[in-house]
Amino acid sequence: MQLEVQGINTFYGLSHILFDVSLEVDHGEAVVLLGRNGEGKTTTMRSIMGLTHAKQGTVRFKGKEITELPPYKIARLGIGFVPEDRRIFPDLAVRANLEVGYRKTSGKTNPWSLDRIYSVFPRLKELANRRGGTLSGGEQQMLTIARTLMGDPELLLLDEPSEGLAPIVVRDLGTFIDLIKQQGITILLSEQNVKFSLKHSDRAYILDSGHIKFQGSITELETNEEIKKKYLAV
Repeated sequence: MQLEVQGINTFYGLSHILFDVSLEVDHGEAVVLLGRNGEGKTTTMRSIMGLTHAKQGTVRFKGKEITELPPYKIARLGIGFVPEDRRIFPDLAVRANLEVGYRKTSGKTNPWSLDRIYSVFPRLKELANRRGGTLSGGEQQMLTIARTLMGDPELLLLDEPSEGLAPIVVRDLGTFIDLIKQQGITILLSEQNVKFSLKHSDRAYILDSGHIKFQGSITELETNEEIKKKYLAV
């Protein structure tokens, strides 16, 4: 198993946010963490990435416990994080934004480079000299994902990637997620957009008030009308 989260409990101050959350993501999978806004999806991502440490439970990546590691060490192990607010460098050109994310790795036969990024995201090549702050929301999201890939991750965490994007841009985003998966990268994404995420994932978990309420295949979720109505309002 590439990622194993076992019984984590995470707090913000005295507020208990995650309650014994457990999930697994196997190599090559795309797994979605679903739930309404404020149910703990982002906190789960932050707990995995070491941005908000879990007080109880464990997080393992490729069998190595990373629960107490700082984010930069987790990134070096091969986990890339795309936050909901994107955090591009608005005054830097697209190419410079990508170069900031570059991390040289050894032993990989096909590491991520500008040429490889441009083959997956040809639009970024067209925008290479444009400042990041002048891009549309969809282009900024594309840039953020591409910049994270420049760090050569094996596992990509995508936090609410479709948030605030127009439907046609969300469709393109789904195509990119499929392409990234085809490149051999494992994906864990958190989403509120049920239709979008189910189309581009292999398995799903549902969070409600910090508790895992469902785990199973996409087919199992799609046929479970009670679960969808109760926790996803669909």
